[in-house]
Amino acid sequence: MSDRNPPLTPDLLMHAYAAGVFPMAETRGAQDIFWVDPRRRGILPIGGFHISRSLARRMRRGGFDVTVDAAFTDVVAGCADREETWINAEIARVYTDLHLSGHAHSVEIWQDGALSGGVYGVAVGGAFCAESMFSRRTDASKIALAFLMDRLKRAGFVLCDTQFLTDHLSSLGGIEIARSVYKRHLAEALQLRPDFAAPGPATSQEVVQRSTQTS
Repeated sequence: MSDRNPPLTPDLLMHAYAAGVFPMAETRGAQDIFWVDPRRRGILPIGGFHISRSLARRMRRGGFDVTVDAAFTDVVAGCADREETWINAEIARVYTDLHLSGHAHSVEIWQDGALSGGVYGVAVGGAFCAESMFSRRTDASKIALAFLMDRLKRAGFVLCDTQFLTDHLSSLGGIEIARSVYKRHLAEALQLRPDFAAPGPATSQEVVQRSTQTS
């Protein structure tokens, strides 16, 4: 879509999200960035996250800790640590800058003192643009996403963008909508100013219970 784009900056990225587009690189080592504006957009409806019975049992069993914004750069690195990734050095850098300015956030899952999974994204108005997630232990990314969606609902966000819809996201309640519908929802979300950091910690039991009540 573009050739020799100017360097990414936090300001450019926030304007892009407000317009409904996002950047990607072809590979980890790619130098160029291209902008994406999908005809069909994946979203996770706020309040519509599906926690399966097996995931609910896993969450109630515990054995993990959850933190927010405690290891953002490590979460981005974990998401990029795969054979095929769209996260190159420039993208990792600018999202870290966004995090330092309070616009990008992460949810981390820890097991046995090590980071076992997480998810990160960007808050723009009342929309949260979830970028990527990873797991090093079974269900770690699902648990991170469950805690993220619970936080978004409690904070007053109205839109969670997943960019594309995968079978995995569909099983968790994700749906696909047309670009025009997404941008209408985005315009409404941009009028809001929820605080991602406002909600206090939640227990697994609380997250499961609230999800069951609303899904």
